[in-house]
Amino acid sequence: MTFCSQLLDTSFQTFDLHDTVSHAMEMMDMHHAEYAVVLDGLNYLGLLDIVDLEEADPSSELIVLEQYFIKAQVKTNDHFLQALKVKSKFNLNLIPVLNEKNEWEGIIKADTLLEQTSLLLGASNSGAFIVLEIPRTAYAPGQINRLVESNDCMIMQLNTITDPLTGMLQLVIRVNKEEVSDLIATFQRHEYNVLYYYGEETFDNTLQNNLDHLLNYLNI
Repeated sequence: MTFCSQLLDTSFQTFDLHDTVSHAMEMMDMHHAEYAVVLDGLNYLGLLDIVDLEEADPSSELIVLEQYFIKAQVKTNDHFLQALKVKSKFNLNLIPVLNEKNEWEGIIKADTLLEQTSLLLGASNSGAFIVLEIPRTAYAPGQINRLVESNDCMIMQLNTITDPLTGMLQLVIRVNKEEVSDLIATFQRHEYNVLYYYGEETFDNTLQNNLDHLLNYLNI
């Protein structure tokens, strides 16, 4: 299990609430940052978007912009998926991390979250991914598992997503085998809509076989 404390970047620039807008802009430009982390001592107050800073009086203190503070945060003992949820909610490229006293600890970068999510999903592991689409009322995990096991495969990861436009349920399945043509055929026989798969397939391609025979006959 991975906690937010394990993914910390403690080197990110922070600003005191009494720092000026011009100072924050100068430092953010130097570090190519899109957000300013505003602190009162060690206490975290919020994030300021560079867009809000650009529209402010350069001589103003950051505390004057308190109404624009983004209150996004996670705790050090939160699971990293909580940081992913906060990132999605606020559309950020970094997530502030605090301790139990609401004191600043550091940030988690979006790239770090992506890498950790990839590890969780086993995206780099051997095997195949299959995406099925079914009505929500037809979701039967037991049946799906039986169909997979009947093809000498094992489900290593299963995630569900609801299509906001159609209301259909999409199942993202990772199995332990890369050759999945028989499994795909099984799903199709049971009226599962296979939207996508990534793996190997060995379907008999009659046209390709006929072309190969013709080329051999012509010695090409």
